[in-house]
Amino acid sequence: MYPHERSLVQRLKNQPFALIGVNSDPDKAQLGKRLAEERITWRSFWNGPKGTAGPISTRWNVRAWPTIYVLDHKGVIRFKDVRGEQMDAAVDRLLAEMSAGAAEPDK
Repeated sequence: MYPHERSLVQRLKNQPFALIGVNSDPDKAQLGKRLAEERITWRSFWNGPKGTAGPISTRWNVRAWPTIYVLDHKGVIRFKDVRGEQMDAAVDRLLAEMSAGAAEPDK
């Protein structure tokens, strides 16, 4: 998924978009090397030494890796487990909704 994620980050670099990762590698030192090797430029949080049973995945009820959540500008989960073109479409839809909402006058 990293190549697609890199392309998404690049395509949306001037948009109000953020890609955030959670990594389940139990060894934080190895994680740093892996992020560098994979050219991960977006924020990636470490899930702790318990790996997939760490605090972030536990709090977000993640049971499988990878799990993908696409959140809107209010922090509401709008899409889950979309990949590739579906992920692009979900993100583009939310950006369009946000832009349309910003163009509407306050009521």
